[in-house]
Amino acid sequence: MYLAIICLYLAASVLGQRPGNVIAENAVSMPMQTCTKGGCTLENTKVVLDANWRWIHTNSGYTNCYNGNQWDPKYCPDGKKCVQNCVLEGADYQKTYGISSPSSGSLKLNFVTNTPNGKTVGSRVYLLAPNNNYRTFNLLNREFSFDVDVSNLPCGLNGALYFSQMDADGGMSKHSGNKAGAKYGTGYCDAQCPQDIKFINGEANVNNWNRNSGFGNYGSCCPEMDIWEANSDSTAYTPHPCRTLGQSRCSGNSQCGAGNSRYNNVCDRDGCDFNPYRLGNQNFFGPGKQVDTRRPFTVVTQFVTSNGQDNGQLKEIRRLYVQNGKVVQNVKTNIKGVSATNVISDAYCKNVKSAFGDRNYFGEVGGMGRMGQALKSMVLVLSVWDDHVAGMKWLDSRYPDNGLPSKAGVMRGRCSPSSGDPNTLESQSPGSSVTYSNIKQFGTMGSTYKS
Repeated sequence: MYLAIICLYLAASVLGQRPGNVIAENAVSMPMQTCTKGGCTLENTKVVLDANWRWIHTNSGYTNCYNGNQWDPKYCPDGKKCVQNCVLEGADYQKTYGISSPSSGSLKLNFVTNTPNGKTVGSRVYLLAPNNNYRTFNLLNREFSFDVDVSNLPCGLNGALYFSQMDADGGMSKHSGNKAGAKYGTGYCDAQCPQDIKFINGEANVNNWNRNSGFGNYGSCCPEMDIWEANSDSTAYTPHPCRTLGQSRCSGNSQCGAGNSRYNNVCDRDGCDFNPYRLGNQNFFGPGKQVDTRRPFTVVTQFVTSNGQDNGQLKEIRRLYVQNGKVVQNVKTNIKGVSATNVISDAYCKNVKSAFGDRNYFGEVGGMGRMGQALKSMVLVLSVWDDHVAGMKWLDSRYPDNGLPSKAGVMRGRCSPSSGDPNTLESQSPGSSVTYSNIKQFGTMGSTYKS
């Protein structure tokens, strides 16, 4: 996922991997529940801001190490010297980043937050355990549920809740240059192998840094399970397996899968998505539809194994919703040439990729079996973002741009292709937001929601 930052604390979007002492780090409380058929128990978890959003300055003063979308060569002539010269600060979550907890167990992420020093656009946070490591999840033979309110999230924006196979300590034990760890939101990775991560494997991503795009030579790769990508008009859930497990660093556009090298990547950047609108169901999700996005609802995702046991292979990923006390089963596919189904499986992915004329890279990197191996240890990520690369058209509009609307799979939602323009969104819809609440972690299937 590509996350754009217009201006951060002290008018700079900067970060580092050693903690500073200017701003106190006070992660936002967001307790979750672990459930079985016998009931649920509370965990005192918090959310911590990603390092990419934080202010970094020299360890001997307040000079920015990164400013105007470029590294200061005096302090960051190379990746290793940069971590020696620069520190990563704590965060004022609400005032600088628009991150708040309106009530116990809820998290509100504002799209644009104005500060005396500029504005912050979007945010990304991780669930943090009491020991200051990321709270990790084994999703096999479990279900995961949460409540969400997307009523204030228009076309072109994405309120995302997903899992990435990050290191629990943020990579601190593996990389000597990382002294901040999970407490300061380090170690991010996903299946896009993002090259906009400014510190990877304990080094600054200085080499070949492109000031215009905000991309460096390195990318940070790992398996990703997109539980929820949505706005008020469209939604999708998508597994992204990789040939490798855990976080790894790629080097160069070709190895990281940028541009025309998409299928050189160790990870499946496309994924195998289930988007009701794209699958021929235009009246299932949205304002006033079967899942009515004008009001909050519960999202339940179940990870079904081949033998119904924890040691089984991932067979299916199922989805259902609960709204106004009523369970709404996921809608079935309505595409010519695709057998009607409402679950993600290897057969579904093969059939739908064929129907859409897409390469089944999902199957090539190992499909559901490979995804299931990654699901044994995942970190929860929550975010809100706009898309400076594709205007979010892959989620809620026509994509690719030259695709015929009549061709199966091209229409992802009813939004205008121009609705995702970041400049328009940031100027005309700055007050947009998404609210997550009631995060519950599984146990027995059917234990995290009420019908």
